[in-house]
Amino acid sequence: MLVHDDIFCWEGFGGKLRLGSGKCRLRIFDLGDSGKKWLAHLKPIIVVVSDIPESKLSAKSCISHIATSVTKKFNIDPQRMVLLEYYASVTYGAKDEHHIPERYDAVDFIWHGDKAIHPKWRTLKPPLLDIVKNEMKASL
Repeated sequence: MLVHDDIFCWEGFGGKLRLGSGKCRLRIFDLGDSGKKWLAHLKPIIVVVSDIPESKLSAKSCISHIATSVTKKFNIDPQRMVLLEYYASVTYGAKDEHHIPERYDAVDFIWHGDKAIHPKWRTLKPPLLDIVKNEMKASL
């Protein structure tokens, strides 16, 4: 079930210069709140981050900071969360002959206290990929 869908702004470093600050689209799904009591998930909170054109920085470049900020702001236990980067499909070329399919990348972190460090990306695979795609479609 979708519990949050909005633009998320993160503060950077550098004080007044706001170096490293940016925006992304943030969607949070709670699979534990789906009404399906027969299915339990070890990590029921799915956080999906997507780039938006008006941001100064890509979400990928600040993903540790985003993960840390999201867990604090929404009071999420990082051990019960899966963070994903979502990239929509893109068609390009003079006659739209080239296509890049949509992609979901899971990001794993080492948590040092309440800070996410050392991100590692991996391609999201079924069955979690199928669940996330269904949740994303249902939220449209």
